[in-house]
Amino acid sequence: MLIRVLGCSGSIAAGSRTTSFLVDTDLLIDAGTGVGDLSLEEVCAVESIFITHSHLDHILSIGLLADSVTRRRRAAQRPPIKVHALPETLAALRTHIFNGVIWPDFTRLPDPVAPVMAFVPVELGQTVQAGDHWVEVLPAAHTVPAVGYAVWRGTPRSAPAWVYSGDTGPNPALWLRLSNLEVGALVIETAFRDDEHELADISRHLCPAQLGVELANLVRPTDVYITHIKPGEVEAVMAEISAQSTHHRITALVTGATLNLAG
Repeated sequence: MLIRVLGCSGSIAAGSRTTSFLVDTDLLIDAGTGVGDLSLEEVCAVESIFITHSHLDHILSIGLLADSVTRRRRAAQRPPIKVHALPETLAALRTHIFNGVIWPDFTRLPDPVAPVMAFVPVELGQTVQAGDHWVEVLPAAHTVPAVGYAVWRGTPRSAPAWVYSGDTGPNPALWLRLSNLEVGALVIETAFRDDEHELADISRHLCPAQLGVELANLVRPTDVYITHIKPGEVEAVMAEISAQSTHHRITALVTGATLNLAG
């Protein structure tokens, strides 16, 4: 299973893209600005999108992707791209984005009977098949309803999972679930430095000190990749993380990187 990091930044600047991961060729996890670096052929190959929550940096490219692929998908008579998310997240997308004011409603275009996109609600703990992949909905603790995801190619839980925390503050429920999963790699956010811990608390993100407390709950040594750091802050945040004692292998995620997991 190949995970391509299309974007992993907490905001935008030259060289920085917001969160999106392409799993193999047809599955997107979140749809931030990084989706725009895909070729048209790569965009047209996407069949499923799993969204963690409704914040702009994670959803920006959904409507633009739909617009880009409509003609080709209609000509090929392909089924709608399935957008999976919590019901609250889908309601936010419909109300605030796909409302005919900010953007057209591609769940009804180009034809209500055969739209280019379909919204599919998911719930915490559910495992969903998406082509050759299985995706489990994991708990997250954020300022809006939010989730993370565990992903397998092939039979779920038959191999180590790729796990993505989504945007989250301290999250005991996540570690309870991961204690019963084999984690091949963990992508987890750390949005702020320790001197901004009050802002991290308010916005329900992690800072390095909180990350250290959270990762102590993950018993088995694991490859951990840090995401959602703000542009210009990567060295400072990673220096604070590196100063901690841990048995995990911790690396800053980089846009354009690929993670390769067996299975």
